[in-house]
Amino acid sequence: MIEVLGIILVVQGVGGFINRVAESSSESWFVQLHVLPDWLHIPASVVMALLGAALVLGDMARKKKRRAD
Repeated sequence: MIEVLGIILVVQGVGGFINRVAESSSESWFVQLHVLPDWLHIPASVVMALLGAALVLGDMARKKKRRAD
């Protein structure tokens, strides 16, 4: 479950970042772009991507350690 949450955060973060940097005028399905003020879009996207990556990597390390025991 943690790994799935991490993947969702990575997709939302990276996608939101690309959407803002590319200055896309199309409708966005990235949550932070609808909820937060404009000046927080890029920082929030970066934080979401990093947090998601940390969750995925941490869960993978935890599973690997559990298998080794």
